[in-house]
Amino acid sequence: MGWTMTLKDDFGVIGWTRRAGSYLRLFLLLSLFSIPVQADIVFPKDHQFSWRAGQWGHCIGEECGSGGFQTRTIWCVHTEGWTSHHSHCQHMDKPDSQRHCFKVCDWHQDLFEWEVSDWGSCVLVPFFSHELKLRAAECITAQHGIQKRKVHCVRTSNRTTVTSRICEFFSQKPTVEQACLIPCPQDCVVSDFTSWSSCSKTCSAGLQHRTRHVLATPMYGGANCPNLTETRTCSNPVDCPAGEGEYQYSLKVGSWSGCRLAHDKDVLLNGRTTVDFGTGSDENNTVTLHTHHLASHHRSHPHHHAHAHNKNPMSWELEVGYQTRQVRCTRSDGKNAMLSLCTKDTYPLTFQACVMPKGCQTSDWSSWSPCSKTCRSTDLSPGYRLRSRIMTQIPVSGGKRCPTLEEKEACNIIGDLLPNCPRYMWRTTDWGECRIFPLLSQQDQQLANISILCGGGIQTRKTYCVQVPDDSTPHHGKEVSRPVNARLCAGEEPPSAVQHCSIPCQHHCLLSQWSPWGVCLHDNCKEPQGKKGFRQRRREVLWESSSPKESCPHLVESIACEDPACYMWQIQQEGTCILNKSSCGAGTAVQNVTCLSAAGGYVPIAHCVDDPPPTEVTCEVACAADCVVGPWSSWSPCSHSCATKSAEGRQSRTRSVLAIPGKEGKECPATPALEEWRVCNDHPCTVFYWEASAWAPCIEDTSVGLNETRLWNGTPTCALGVQIRKVSCMKMNAGPVISKRCSDSSRPETVRPCFLPCKKDCIVTPFSEWTACPSACVPENAAAATQSRYRTIIQRPANGGQECPDTLYEERECESHPVCPVYRWRTHKWHTCMLVPDSVRRGLNGPGEACGNGLETRGVSCIGERGESGEPANMSECLRWAGPLPPQIRECRLACKDDCTLTAWSRFSECTGCGSSRSRKRSLTGRSKKKEQCLNEKLYPLEETETCPCDEFLSQPYGNWSACILPDRSVPGSLQSWMSHREVKECGQGLRYRAVACVDQQGHLVNPTLCTDSGYVVEICHIPCPLDCKLSDWSAWSACSASCGSGLKIRSKWLREKAFNGGRPCPKLDLKNQVYEATPCYSECSQYEWRTEPWSICTINAVDDLPACGEGVQSRKIRCVKRGTTSGEAGSVEDNLCDQEEIPPRAQVCFLACPSDCVVAPWGPWSSCPLQCDQGAARNRSRHVLRPPALENSACPELVQSEPCILNNTCFTYQYRVSDWSTCHLSENAICGQGLRSRLLDCIRSDGKFVELQKCEQFGPISNWKLSESCVVDCPVSCILSDWSTWAECSHTCGGQGVSVRTRRILQEAHEEGRPCPSQLTQTKPCPVRPCYTWQLSDWSACAVEGAECGEGLRRRNLSCVVYWGDWSETPPQPVKHELCGDKLRQQVQQEMEQPCFVPCPGDCHLTEWSSWSSCQLTCLEGRSFETTGRQARSRAVIIQVMENQGTCPHQVFETQPCKEGKCHSYQWRTGGWSNNERAVWCQRSDGVNVTGGCFPQKRPTTVRHCHPPCTKPFSHCTPSGVCGCEKGYTEVMTTHGFLDYCTRTPGVDNNKKADVKTNSGKLKPGPSQAQDLFSEWTLRPVGPDGRVKLWVYAVTAVGFILILFIIALSFLVCKPSKTTKASPPPQKPLTLAYDGDIDM
Repeated sequence: MGWTMTLKDDFGVIGWTRRAGSYLRLFLLLSLFSIPVQADIVFPKDHQFSWRAGQWGHCIGEECGSGGFQTRTIWCVHTEGWTSHHSHCQHMDKPDSQRHCFKVCDWHQDLFEWEVSDWGSCVLVPFFSHELKLRAAECITAQHGIQKRKVHCVRTSNRTTVTSRICEFFSQKPTVEQACLIPCPQDCVVSDFTSWSSCSKTCSAGLQHRTRHVLATPMYGGANCPNLTETRTCSNPVDCPAGEGEYQYSLKVGSWSGCRLAHDKDVLLNGRTTVDFGTGSDENNTVTLHTHHLASHHRSHPHHHAHAHNKNPMSWELEVGYQTRQVRCTRSDGKNAMLSLCTKDTYPLTFQACVMPKGCQTSDWSSWSPCSKTCRSTDLSPGYRLRSRIMTQIPVSGGKRCPTLEEKEACNIIGDLLPNCPRYMWRTTDWGECRIFPLLSQQDQQLANISILCGGGIQTRKTYCVQVPDDSTPHHGKEVSRPVNARLCAGEEPPSAVQHCSIPCQHHCLLSQWSPWGVCLHDNCKEPQGKKGFRQRRREVLWESSSPKESCPHLVESIACEDPACYMWQIQQEGTCILNKSSCGAGTAVQNVTCLSAAGGYVPIAHCVDDPPPTEVTCEVACAADCVVGPWSSWSPCSHSCATKSAEGRQSRTRSVLAIPGKEGKECPATPALEEWRVCNDHPCTVFYWEASAWAPCIEDTSVGLNETRLWNGTPTCALGVQIRKVSCMKMNAGPVISKRCSDSSRPETVRPCFLPCKKDCIVTPFSEWTACPSACVPENAAAATQSRYRTIIQRPANGGQECPDTLYEERECESHPVCPVYRWRTHKWHTCMLVPDSVRRGLNGPGEACGNGLETRGVSCIGERGESGEPANMSECLRWAGPLPPQIRECRLACKDDCTLTAWSRFSECTGCGSSRSRKRSLTGRSKKKEQCLNEKLYPLEETETCPCDEFLSQPYGNWSACILPDRSVPGSLQSWMSHREVKECGQGLRYRAVACVDQQGHLVNPTLCTDSGYVVEICHIPCPLDCKLSDWSAWSACSASCGSGLKIRSKWLREKAFNGGRPCPKLDLKNQVYEATPCYSECSQYEWRTEPWSICTINAVDDLPACGEGVQSRKIRCVKRGTTSGEAGSVEDNLCDQEEIPPRAQVCFLACPSDCVVAPWGPWSSCPLQCDQGAARNRSRHVLRPPALENSACPELVQSEPCILNNTCFTYQYRVSDWSTCHLSENAICGQGLRSRLLDCIRSDGKFVELQKCEQFGPISNWKLSESCVVDCPVSCILSDWSTWAECSHTCGGQGVSVRTRRILQEAHEEGRPCPSQLTQTKPCPVRPCYTWQLSDWSACAVEGAECGEGLRRRNLSCVVYWGDWSETPPQPVKHELCGDKLRQQVQQEMEQPCFVPCPGDCHLTEWSSWSSCQLTCLEGRSFETTGRQARSRAVIIQVMENQGTCPHQVFETQPCKEGKCHSYQWRTGGWSNNERAVWCQRSDGVNVTGGCFPQKRPTTVRHCHPPCTKPFSHCTPSGVCGCEKGYTEVMTTHGFLDYCTRTPGVDNNKKADVKTNSGKLKPGPSQAQDLFSEWTLRPVGPDGRVKLWVYAVTAVGFILILFIIALSFLVCKPSKTTKASPPPQKPLTLAYDGDIDM
């Protein structure tokens, strides 16, 4: 079960339907809600008990709708109010306690809402007994007020009001009243009076006046303004001469009556004119035309009446009527007099022709425009819609003014039902290709080979704005949106349009040294074949760039060898020789035989295929007489590194005789047997290695089915393909050979799987919307308007994808642009000159002749230019399209008998050129030649001159030159502009513009196209190009910084030219203006080494026939050779090139044992000392017995030797030392991006000598040291700018101040040594200087009364068309033809051109002119304002000229207007000095202006002071303290009561100290002394108001005196002086009335 809601806004009907069946209308609900609910419903049973019901409760029910019910409480009450049992009331009258109701659903809340009006103004809360007047004394800061608003419950659909009960179901009713504060009452504030005017009469008694004006009007219940005028009588000593009129007489006219048509039935022919000469002051003596009007003059003429109902007239006709006015002669005392006293020769004009007024007429309202708010946004302000109507009848002659022609009203105020507003966001295209060329400097760009550049670069993309699809509509992830104007995305920061990228460089590998050649191995040890094998050596990659590994050189080299063995036997001798039988001779020795792999690991014996060596071998222990031979030495270095046809490598080893044989002993071997030779490095010198080419592009693998495409690393891929490369066996320094020559096991792979590059189709946005065609109509012969649209490439095609379309920009002509219709005015013939009708003329005083000034009219109609002759059209069409309305009325004159007659004007004379003038003439005819008034050329000019028209114009440059503007190189919509962000060339040849002002001969600005085609002076200009920083080429590398071991070598560039004019800045230079590059280097510490040959045979000098044994000498040869040379190619060099400290000994003592001696082996190597060479540690070496001694008691020499470990002598420590890092090295063709920096490692012995790295490996492997690492060189990214925007509209439509602006924004700030951004991101260009035409209203003229001295007149102002240059202050406007500004008549209709005014006659009581506006004042409290908008006031005061006319005086008036930039004013009472016990007191505003009002009356200082008793003594006066004192030069003599007795002249000077007591007492004036002023601030005052010293002062003085005596006596007793004490001071004389008020008494 559900509810369906149907909304019909057009009819204001809301229906709720229930799917189950029954339909329920809203009016049922409203009728339920509108039932009046009573709190107490009483049903009487008798006179004492009755039922009473409570309020109905809320509607409850399981479902919303009509199935709900309400309950209420029912009880029986007594008339006295107490509750009783239900049985006391009649049950038949018991009201229902439950009823059905409509339960409101939550969704019903959307149908109704509270409509709340704005708060009303704050109104004062009434005081007790409804007293609204607030007492100013009770208001301190503000008064309590209350403000109200209206609250209604309305339907949301049509805003109609329903009962409040409905909305109360959903939310509480908003409050309708709230408290507010009103500032305290502010009285009217007026200025000071002006000075008195001069006397109104120069003789006898008159009047003079003075006025003041309103500065601030009363507010918030403040006091009203006082009279603004004061009048007083004035008298002149000169009496008015007798016979001179006591009164002045003035001709006073009334205002013109309304214009009316003359009909015979409206005017009786016997109309009469009467003059009333009554003397009553309340009566007016007027000239009155007595006519009987049958109907009001507002009844229109029949033709005119017909026009009133015609909304679209086809023509306009005007009617001429007449108007009259009253004329009277008034006396200066306000009474009327005979007209003859005022008129001399001419009679005043009492009638004139006029145009019958026509009111404005308008068309019907147009339909409302669409609402400006069409969607729901975060902005809660409502939208608006407009409707308009056009004027179909221009008001004429003061007719009804036009109502408003445009209406604006709010719409979509709530907006909840509107769709969401579209959101806009930036989108981007794909990134363009990575480009390095923009990073190059000017110097490098000329030399660079773009094709091989690599490393860091930049890539760009375009940003464009799109409308985000609404969340409610389904859309796909890759949906491409239509581009819209970028201004719609202006609120968001656009995404980055530039990013860094890199192009891989050729692989840079850092390789280790080659390992030694390995043993001869089968190619495949698992399947050994044949007797051919390979020996291999390897090297490792220490560091590689991010490029693919395949570009590293080969890492394995091999040479062929014979008899390969993957596994070999290893023999280790264990134990000593075990003799068979005797103590010497033959025996056996056990040896341990194991099988080793080529890698050196133990493997099962089965892997070694050759016969294993024997586990026991024969050995021999020399007997006492046998010859003893030492062990074999190590093999010498091989003489050649490889074998050639002519040479092979050989190495040897030797052994020496340690003991000679005795008798019958075993003989020593022959000398050749003491040396062994063997072939070494017998492999050929030809080295082979595999060389692999680069991988070919990924191609489709035909062997793999399409369905076998897999995912690598879990990412979706395109089709799987293969990559192939060629692998060749290369002979070192020769070329490719057959593959068999290389080891097949180290052959690189030739095929690998790969992902085929995905096809990428070109993706293009849809076309943008067509740009709007002009909505306004265009002239018929104007150039056709065009509209355009564009689209943007988001993704470029790749790998055979679909190509991009050729068209990205389209332009077309607007299809149906409206052509402006052509209408023109058609004027009819002028009618005859219309005068005031004779019937009217005869009824009024004045010339009775039918002549004089009149009016003539003509009709105007509208013609459409469709046909040749034109078709009549509505007048509204011509008002809109046809330009200014031709004049329909002009003044005319019918000549009277006494008029001056003149000939017609002659033709204008010929013009002689620009700047000349032409004239025309006329002359008097007939009797006019002799009439005096006709000879007045001011009234009747006989010649007219005017300036000749001129078509020559003068052009002059105006304003400043624009900046130099370079030509725009981008072509809109071209494919080349895609991803075309580049370094914008900011230099070269451009153009600069200067506006041209075109003026005519009078200096008036005219359209610039009359002087030039473009309105500009154009000039070629040049912007100097930026010069980049220039550095020299790299210098040669310096020597290595370390003479021994690892160091750095450096090369540098130095500054040649600094950057100029915005060029690329220099890199960071050192103090020498250089930039350097460092790379590691290694200096051999010793390039030469000592090389020794084997020791010679021990030579013993035998004596006689004794055996040659015992001590002897042996020697050897020592050579200095270059380190690293083999023995076969070693050539000796000078001995001084080798280290002399490390020279090995050339000779040594040797010992050849005798036959019976003990023979021991040579010493073995010393044991190792502790790594840190600890103090107290020792090292050992040992040897063993080869032949025991013959005699048992003979001892063998020591077999073990020990010596202490001494640092740098017998023991050495070693440590690594690492060199400094090199600078970051890039690939040869890279400018920036990823590079490598490296350093070298040395091993240093504790004595400072460099040794081989292996010595340090015991302290940690070399791999722990990071000797190379990646580094990044920041790219010198130059500033990248967007394209210039199109030139904006001119800032001013006319004048010389207009400029057009274009802007660009920074897409990428400059980085490192990139070219900096230019400061000019905005360019301005002057606009053509077009003339500004505007209507200018003149100031109001003085009040002019036509044909009289005073009375009702008119104040006029003129409307003129002026041209100016855009700035009124610089060039004053100059008048030009009205046609240039438009329709003058229509402009005048919108302005008030005439105002009625009054010129007072002598004796009239009248108002002054308006005072100037007062300064802007705010309502403030303690200096802080309540508001932002202030008020200013002005007023008119009443001037009384004759006291008798006071009764006719108007009331004074004032008015206010809002203003800005107001100030807070405070008011303070000011006082003047006292004079004769009086002083001036006035109120002053904080800006120094004296005012009346504003200050609190309660705080007003007194203006008069009084002394009690009065100061009647001679030379006395009342002092400010209210006590009588004496004038200057006199001394006060006081009575015993402190009052002034008399004033006596002060003898001598004022400070005479020898005056007697009486004289001193005369100075006791308790008046203006300092002490008196000081005492006035005390709480306990010693002097009373009568000037007498108070009694307690004497008491205090006496107590103080006694206290002093007591202290002196006490100190005397305590001190007990040895000398006689001083006499006590004499008692002080009692103080009498000689107190003079001083504080030091």
